[in-house]
Order: sequence, then C-alpha cells, then structure tokens
Amino acid sequence: MKDTLPENTKTAAAVINNGGVVAYPTEAVWGLGCDPWNQKAVEKILTIKRRPVEKGLILVAANQEQIAPLLEGLSDEKKKLLGESWPGPVTWLIPDVNQWVPEWVRGQHRSVAVRVSAHPLVQQLCIDWSKPLVSTSANRAGEDALKEQADVVALFESEVDMVVEGVVGNSTSPSRICDLETGQILRS
Repeated sequence: MKDTLPENTKTAAAVINNGGVVAYPTEAVWGLGCDPWNQKAVEKILTIKRRPVEKGLILVAANQEQIAPLLEGLSDEKKKLLGESWPGPVTWLIPDVNQWVPEWVRGQHRSVAVRVSAHPLVQQLCIDWSKPLVSTSANRAGEDALKEQADVVALFESEVDMVVEGVVGNSTSPSRICDLETGQILRS
C-alpha cells in the first residue's frame, strides 16, 4: 500500500477537485469525503447516507494550518488544548464565528466539528487536496459504520466516484467528540 499511497491520494484529490465523492479509510472506520465548499458534492454525500443537512458534518484536516480561519480568535489555552489532542482521534466542535465553513456542512450549528487526522492516508489526501475534507462515516444513517474495504465497495461503489485503496487504522471506535467552548464530551 505504501508505494501506491501518493498515486491513490493524488487521484482522489483530483476527483474531489472535480466535485466528486470518495470513500477512504480513517483511523477506525471507512469514511465518505468531498469538498466542503462544493454544495452539490455535500448534498450527494447526504443523499448517499440518507442524513439530514441539519445534523452537520465533520471536517478532517492534515494539520492545523488547513483550518487556520477557525482558530483565529481562540485563546492560547484553547489552541493548546487542540494541539495536545491532534493529530489524533478527537473531534472538536469549534465555533465558526466568521462562518468560514458553509451552512450545508455546519447544519443547524454555529460550531464546526473538526479533526486533525493521524491516519497517514487521510493526512496525505488532505495534503494533496490542500484543504480539509468532509469526513463522515461510510454507512447509511442509523446503520453501523463499515470497517472493511470490500463492504464499502459492495454498498457504495455505484454511488461514489472513487474508493481509495487502503485499510483503517487501529482505533476500535470513531473519534471522541468534544465541545471546545464547554469541554463537554458529546461522544466518547
């Protein structure tokens, strides 16, 4: 897999750049991703998942620089908290005071769910794309997230534009979700 990683992620980045949806492995499960600023691509993911837009979606990035507009105005203490947990399996709800992320990603929320991934393939995909991606589990709403590429291909191959070859990481569950403002853990 290592030898094909750059080729796979560069091809996937081109698919995303053209408004496509890709399936790719993350730390714990397979995910669906697209350009967060492309409303049609986001709507396609929501249709595939059968998920209402109001719930919002998670963004995944390779590093904090890719989400710099969300970090503007945060206290040094909050930035330190983010830095201590990333890259890694923690998704933070970060207030989007400048509405940098479109409403079709935020849903009915004023915060954005963001994770800086520790998965090498996800990191390389975000680097090749040069921006954060939508990252939502590859499953229909209410069903279990998929952990095997063969299951993703069987269920979604005709609905996504590319399945990026790879394997999920060693995490046994999806990322923990925490609210940066309140410190509350919403999913452990």
